[in-house]
Amino acid sequence: MEIIKTSILDLNALRKLEQESFGKDAWSLFDLIAVLTFPEVIRLKAVEDSQMIGFVAGDPRPSDGWGWIATIAVDPRYRQKGIGRALLQACEKILGVPRVRLTVRISNHAAIAMYGKAGYATTDIWKAYYHNGEDGMVMEKEL
Repeated sequence: MEIIKTSILDLNALRKLEQESFGKDAWSLFDLIAVLTFPEVIRLKAVEDSQMIGFVAGDPRPSDGWGWIATIAVDPRYRQKGIGRALLQACEKILGVPRVRLTVRISNHAAIAMYGKAGYATTDIWKAYYHNGEDGMVMEKEL
């Protein structure tokens, strides 16, 4: 597995990965095009056998003193193998900010555990953040 930059040429693979990972919470086509083209966004993919098996996007906000992990997804067939953590660490290194934040479904215990092991702590709960009314947990890490 290697982690490399993504481009607009990865749109179809990313769309498939988003659907498999998030279902109804998957980003729209417009959002995917935006994340793959906005110049300031950090975007990386995990690749194995020439296939995208993971993706992370980070939004650096240096004037605010922090960055945002906008999305992180790993193909369900490749979970629990350290790919999500590797993507997260790679994105953190490139963001170039002292703190990083992200939001995760309050029911996504596996992701919450991964973020906790990576040094993230809960800072807030956003009520009814997701489409079905589920709360989102905001987590933050000092780099």
